[in-house]
Amino acid sequence: QLQASGGGLVQAGGSLRLSCAASGRTFSRYAAAWFRLAPGKEREFVAAVGGSGHTTYYADSVRGRFTISRDNAKSTVYLQMNSLKPEDTAVYSCAADWRSVSAVVAGGDMAYWGKGTQVTVSS
Repeated sequence: QLQASGGGLVQAGGSLRLSCAASGRTFSRYAAAWFRLAPGKEREFVAAVGGSGHTTYYADSVRGRFTISRDNAKSTVYLQMNSLKPEDTAVYSCAADWRSVSAVVAGGDMAYWGKGTQVTVSS
């Protein structure tokens, strides 16, 4: 089970950190990712991290501004979002899968999803 938190309202240029807490003791075996869904758009991949935390991938739209990380001791994945833009406004959801992180990035549905958290960036 995954639970995302940390969303909110922030001005353009500001920062937010999202957290995704997972239940279970085998969290390190799963790749984890963040996706977002904006009104009128399709769900978009944001970032992914491998089970060890050493391998990360980012969408071009967020690379250099967002950082994904994980703390397996706390079974938690984070998304640090800096230099936020109005176009980052969306519901952000975390997900996990037993496939490799590269396979996750390549596509296909994720095995586990958490409830999303709203991020709103005002101009």
